Amino acid sequence: MTRADQTHLKTIERRLLWLSHWMIHHANYIRPKVDGIKIGGHQASSASMVSILTALYFSALRPQDRVAVKPHASPVFHAIQYLMGNLDRARMENFRGFGGVQSYPSRTKDIDDVDFSTGSVGLGVAITAFASLVQDYIAAKGWGAGLPLGRMVALVGDAELDEGNIYEALQEGWKNDLRNCWWIIDYNRQSLDGIVREGLFARVEKIFEAFGWDVVRVKHGTLQSAAFAEPGGAALRDWIDACPNQQYSALTFMGGAVWRKRLMDDLGDQGEVTALIERRSDAELAELMENLGGNCVETMAEVFAAIDHDRPVCFLAYTIKGWGTPIAGHKDNHGGLMNKAQMAEWQRHMGVPTGQEWEKFATVADPGALQAFLNKVPFFAGGPRRFGDARLAVPDIAISAEREISTQMGFGKILDVLSKGDSDLAARIVTTSPDVTGTTNLGPWVNRRKLFARKPQADAFIEHRIPSTAKWEFAPDGQHIELGIAEMNLFLLLGAAGLSHSLFGKRLLPIGTVYDPFVARGLDALNYACYQDARFMIVGTPSGVTLSYEGGAHQSISSPLIGMSQDGLAAFEPAFVDELAVIMQWSFGYMQKDGEGDPDERTWLRDETGGSVYLRLSTNPLEQPGKRQDEAFRQGAIDGAYWLRQPGPNCNVVIAYQGAVAPEAIAAAGIIGEHRRDVGVLAITSADRLNAGWTAAQRARARGNPRARSHIETLFADLPRNCLIVTAIDGHPATLAWLGGVAGHRIVSHCVEHFGQTGTIGDLYRHFGLDRQSIARSVLELSAGRK
Repeated sequence: MTRADQTHLKTIERRLLWLSHWMIHHANYIRPKVDGIKIGGHQASSASMVSILTALYFSALRPQDRVAVKPHASPVFHAIQYLMGNLDRARMENFRGFGGVQSYPSRTKDIDDVDFSTGSVGLGVAITAFASLVQDYIAAKGWGAGLPLGRMVALVGDAELDEGNIYEALQEGWKNDLRNCWWIIDYNRQSLDGIVREGLFARVEKIFEAFGWDVVRVKHGTLQSAAFAEPGGAALRDWIDACPNQQYSALTFMGGAVWRKRLMDDLGDQGEVTALIERRSDAELAELMENLGGNCVETMAEVFAAIDHDRPVCFLAYTIKGWGTPIAGHKDNHGGLMNKAQMAEWQRHMGVPTGQEWEKFATVADPGALQAFLNKVPFFAGGPRRFGDARLAVPDIAISAEREISTQMGFGKILDVLSKGDSDLAARIVTTSPDVTGTTNLGPWVNRRKLFARKPQADAFIEHRIPSTAKWEFAPDGQHIELGIAEMNLFLLLGAAGLSHSLFGKRLLPIGTVYDPFVARGLDALNYACYQDARFMIVGTPSGVTLSYEGGAHQSISSPLIGMSQDGLAAFEPAFVDELAVIMQWSFGYMQKDGEGDPDERTWLRDETGGSVYLRLSTNPLEQPGKRQDEAFRQGAIDGAYWLRQPGPNCNVVIAYQGAVAPEAIAAAGIIGEHRRDVGVLAITSADRLNAGWTAAQRARARGNPRARSHIETLFADLPRNCLIVTAIDGHPATLAWLGGVAGHRIVSHCVEHFGQTGTIGDLYRHFGLDRQSIARSVLELSAGRK
């Protein structure tokens, strides 16, 4: 690196420090407030990362690299984009305001080029490892056409190392021979509530090394390194290295005079050491002591440039929280802000003229030279780095269902049919599962399409001709990624693979399977993947108390509500395999859409926007209804419901069911029909889509469109007002209880609200009132009571 380049980096570092802090100050103290709530912005956490981000973006990164910026460094990231002309001043001025730059970097909410959203700590770190794995997957298939592999980089707050999902990701990375991954730890030794425990990272470092990472400690900057080379410098270095975290933070906050006294008290009159200290003014001594490696842009640039391999690297960059500001080192500075007086004094110190606070080059001696440097920065040279890929044609998915088959078995058969074909869509499917591949019916697909590994691995059972239903052949052309038992990793991998079209220019169609109750284990990562607008299919199976003998630990209750409430996720729970086939065919198209579009006035769903899909399936084999090809059935299965038994004009009972309880609901209708002439049966495949369309239509009516009618309102349009609706679901009653609000009908819920237990399906259905007799009895008793 030339001397001129170093000068430019120092200038950029100073500009980013100012712009990021001014943006936060402006939002909290200058922009008109409409309420008394603190806006915030994490000035101290931003300051500790300025040098690291400057060296990274303006020296180390290449266009193919991808970065997850730690949440609390968001202002510095946006300042970088503003300096580069990728973000306008209006959005900077509206930081954390409606339509302004987001509190934390967001792929979907920010207009600048965010690679990975961050916010829920730890997840933005771990997803970089899975993005690297996805990049290797694409390269192994030959789809990269010789394009250089990028580094997946995470900027990590040291307190994030308390998050368990980080260590789960480390283990999975080791299993999959992780490469091209950098984690840069902002080791400022302060968290939200206090000081990071002394000596903690010595243990964390051993963990990284155990999983094959190179660990690079970056403790001292150029000023400190130069001072250590002076007479007496070795003693100063020993003192710095031995100083406890709390002491170093407190001394930093108190400043140069206190540094001087403490050093002289501890080191005593040692001649050379004293002379080293005395050669510096209080301000110079404070600058020296705060010149840790992570706060030295030259040091960070040199450290990054020295990496010449693709092994995963953890950089431990020592920093000062609040570096370069009046609140540096104070233990309360995490959420603290410089007050108006502190900012005014700091503005004078930074040399920013009043009225030029937003000027990009306000304090730059030679703006032309700096602009010329910025124009040549490699990372930004290629412009925006959001890619795309053509949509894949979806082949017809037809399955000849046996007389009895479960939806889980049907799912496996559908994938097996696809695996036998040569469609482009089948080639882009990548499946994954957290150690439940065989028990979620992915086995036939995996046997045909193999498991993915960058290097072939033989299956010893095949080699020795030992019979086995699982043919575990690992190869670069494999299309299944086997994970350990960690649902957070499952959803992070689905998130990374579901962004492959945008990150790497090649579309994947990720499908993950998991035991349905354990969706909740990975819920934070599922939400995170959806927030990034990743596209994937998650199959929760088996589900509910229908799992019977497995007991309450494996029987899900609330997962239908997760499917309903999760943004970006269309949730289905089909009862029959022909429904599943229709839904999966639609889903492969839905996962590839990325339009805007007005709501479909037939359903009031915004299907053109696309999204991810959740299938809640069962292991209970059901007798199938026979061939059904009519459009009302096909479209109804997609829209969320259809009449299995159409109600007549005098209908006084409707049984609405979802999922595996279908036989009980249908049989109950037959029992009730002996006493009631007109009983309707509503087959619900997606309470989620029904409910979303209903609420959207209500909003449309409130905004002046009286003709807005959702799919469920159309289905209920001719029901008499006194009709009773009985709902049945192997899940929480709230999933379907809202149906009573559509047209004001009475609702009776047959459902599961408490943990199950072991037993036959019949035992458990009777226990929870999901059996046909219980459903019929409640209708007849209620009807009798009304007379």
